[in-house]
Amino acid sequence: MSLVRLLGFRTLNCGCVIGRYREVATSRELTYVEEKGQACDSYGHRRNHTITPDRGAAAVPQVASLAIKVS
Repeated sequence: MSLVRLLGFRTLNCGCVIGRYREVATSRELTYVEEKGQACDSYGHRRNHTITPDRGAAAVPQVASLAIKVS
């Protein structure tokens, strides 16, 4: 078992709630299905299991950063 830091929760389009974590020792990001949505038909979305970033990426909006030059 490794120590992880919570980055946040998101709700996917299918209704599943995922939690994003960062492993403290390696800085690797992990995504777990915290709760499966009632209407979710995806076998890959199982409670307390990881999902790959490409599966969650389409349904989880990423925050874009904006750089502003101040003179």
